[in-house]
Amino acid sequence: MKKVKGIIDRFEGEYAVIEIGNETKDILRSSLPEEAKIGDVIYFKDDKIVVDKEETEKLRKEIEDLMDEVWDD
Repeated sequence: MKKVKGIIDRFEGEYAVIEIGNETKDILRSSLPEEAKIGDVIYFKDDKIVVDKEETEKLRKEIEDLMDEVWDD
């Protein structure tokens, strides 16, 4: 089974809303690693979910750069 990439969009009660491609999927928050937080890049592989800290940091930097472009005159 290939690994599937998702991004934690938000938490709603006991569920995490995960963006996968152009869709969202609700999964139990308790299924995520304890350290998982909003904005983290996660991978689903087999029956495991892992946070990719390197990919998360890369995504945060991209968003930060885009925001700088938008707010710079």
